[in-house]
Amino acid sequence: MGVVRTISKSIREYKGYAIANPFFMVGEVACECTIPFVIGELINVLQTTEIGGTNELLEIAKYGGILLALAVASLIFGFLGGKIAAIASTGFAKNLRHDLFAKIQSFSFSNIDKFSTSSLVTRMTTDINYVQQAFQMIIRVAFRVPLMMIFAVVMAFSINHKLSWIFVCLIPLLGTILILVVTRAFKLFTVVFKKYDNLNASIQENVKGIRVVKTYVREDYEKAKFAVASNDLKDRFTKAERLVALTNPSMQGTMYIAYILIGIFGAYAIVATNNGDFTYGPLKTGNLSSLITYGIQILSSLMMLSMILVMIVMSAASARRICEVLNEKPSLHNPLEPVYEIKDGSIDFNDVSFKYSANAEKYALSNINLHIKSGMTVGIIGSTGSSKTTLVNLICRLYDTTAGEVKVGGVNVKDYDLDTLRNNVAVVLQKNVLFSGTILENLRWGKEDATEEEVIAAAKLAQADSFVQSFPDKYNTYIEQGGTNVSGGQKQRLCIARALLKNPKILILDDSTSAVDTKTDALIRKSFKEYIPSVTKIIITQRASSVEDADVIIVMDNGKINGMGTSEELLKNNAIYREIYTIQNRIGGGK
Repeated sequence: MGVVRTISKSIREYKGYAIANPFFMVGEVACECTIPFVIGELINVLQTTEIGGTNELLEIAKYGGILLALAVASLIFGFLGGKIAAIASTGFAKNLRHDLFAKIQSFSFSNIDKFSTSSLVTRMTTDINYVQQAFQMIIRVAFRVPLMMIFAVVMAFSINHKLSWIFVCLIPLLGTILILVVTRAFKLFTVVFKKYDNLNASIQENVKGIRVVKTYVREDYEKAKFAVASNDLKDRFTKAERLVALTNPSMQGTMYIAYILIGIFGAYAIVATNNGDFTYGPLKTGNLSSLITYGIQILSSLMMLSMILVMIVMSAASARRICEVLNEKPSLHNPLEPVYEIKDGSIDFNDVSFKYSANAEKYALSNINLHIKSGMTVGIIGSTGSSKTTLVNLICRLYDTTAGEVKVGGVNVKDYDLDTLRNNVAVVLQKNVLFSGTILENLRWGKEDATEEEVIAAAKLAQADSFVQSFPDKYNTYIEQGGTNVSGGQKQRLCIARALLKNPKILILDDSTSAVDTKTDALIRKSFKEYIPSVTKIIITQRASSVEDADVIIVMDNGKINGMGTSEELLKNNAIYREIYTIQNRIGGGK
C-alpha cells in the first residue's frame, strides 16, 4: 500500500478523469450484457410466431431497433471511457516523470551515489512506461472485469439459475491458477528489471567511451559484452513470459469445459421443457444462446483479469523501483532560518572529518584545520586519490561533513540557503560538461540574464574569446551534446567563463586547466589576479606550475593535509611537493 500511496500522488489534476471512467464502464457493460438477453428473446419470439407474418416482421423491427440503440450506446460509452482512460494514464505518466526528475534534481551527491546512472534512466523510461500501462488497464479494464462478471452472472441466473452454477463453480478453479502464476511471476519480473539496468549500463558505457573503443579496436569485445547482457535479459524474460503464458491455455480449457457442460445440460433442459419437465429449469433455444454468450463474457472477463494481473505484476517491480527514488530523502536541505547573504569569500575548516558512507571504515578526510582569507589564491596539489576534490566539495555543500564544520564568510555552510551558497561558490568540476545549445546559451547557465557584453568579458578572462571569435557563428555556434565538437581545452575554458559569470565570492577550479597549454594556463591565472582580486580562488591541479605563484599551497596526502605554505617554503620542507616539482621541471614542466 505504501508503494500505491506514493505513486498515486502523481495523478493530481487527472484524478477526475480516473474517477469518471468507471461510470462510463458501467454504461458500456450494462449495454453489452443486455444485448445477449435481447437476442435470446428475439430468437424465442421467432420460434413462436408465424414465419413471414406481419407480427414476425414487427417483432424483428422492434428487437432490431433495441439492439441498434444498445450497440450505439455501448460504442459511445466505450469511446468516452477509452479517451478518458488515455488522458488519465498519459497525464499520470507525465506527472510521474516530472516528480521523479525533480526528486533527482534535489539529491545531493551522496544520494545520487546510491543509484547508478543506468538505473535512473531505466526508472525514468521503461519503469514508468510499465506503470502507465498498468494504470490505464486498472482504470479501464480492472473496473470493467468485475462489472462484466457481476452483470453476466446476474443475467445468467435470471435466465436459468441451475445451469448458471456451472460458471460459478469454475471461477475458483481459474482464480487458483491465476494466484499461483502471479506469485511466481512477480519474483521473476523483479529480477528482470535489474537486468535492464545492466543492459543500459553496457550501452551507456559503450557510447560514452566510443572513442576509446575505436582507438583500441575493441568493437568486437563490446559487441560480445552487450550480447551477454542482452541474452541474459532475453533468457529471464522468456522464463517469466513462459510462466505467464500458462494462463491463456488454462483459461481456454476452462472455457471449453463450460461450453460442453452448458451444451449438454442445456440441450436436456430444452427437450425437457418442451415435454413439460422443468427438472433443469425452464429453458428455450434463445435462452441457451444467451447463456452461452454470458458464459463467454464471464470467462473472457477472467482472461482479461489474468492479463491485468500480469501487467500489474510487471509494473509492481517497476513501481517499487520508482518509489525507491521518490522516497529517498535528500541528505542536504535548507535550515529552518537560512542565511541569505555571504559576507566575503573567507573559508574555515575546523576539525573536519568526512566519509562517503556512514558504514565506511575509512575516512576520506581526517582532522582538517584550515583558514583561507577572502581574496587569496590557494593551490591544492597531491597524488591521485588524496581527496583534493572531496575537500572542496564540502565548501559548496555538495556533501556535508561527518565531523567538524566548514565556514564560508564566518558562517557555517549548513546555515546558508543552498541556492545562495552555491551561487556564491562557483565550481568548475573535473568532468567539464557542456549542454546542447549555442555557446551563448551554455555560458548563460552562469547568469541567465547576462548581456552579451558580460558573456564576452567572462570569456576573455577565461581566455576563451579568441577561439570563439574564430568560429563562423561566434557565440551563436551550436555546441553538440556533451561538447563533442570542441576540444578538451576549449571546453574547459568555456566552463571557466560560465563559472565567472556568476560573479562568485569563491571560485574553485578542480583540475580545470589540465587540457590547456601552460601559456594559456598562465594567462588565465594572470587575468584572475588582475581582474578579480577580491574573489577567493582555489585551484586543484596535478601541475606544480599552475599553483607556483599561489598565496598558499596545500599538499594533500591520504585524506590529510601533509603540508601548507608558499612554493618556496614547501620546496624546503615538504618531500611530496618537492618530488612533484622536481619531476615535472625535469621533464620540461607540466603536461
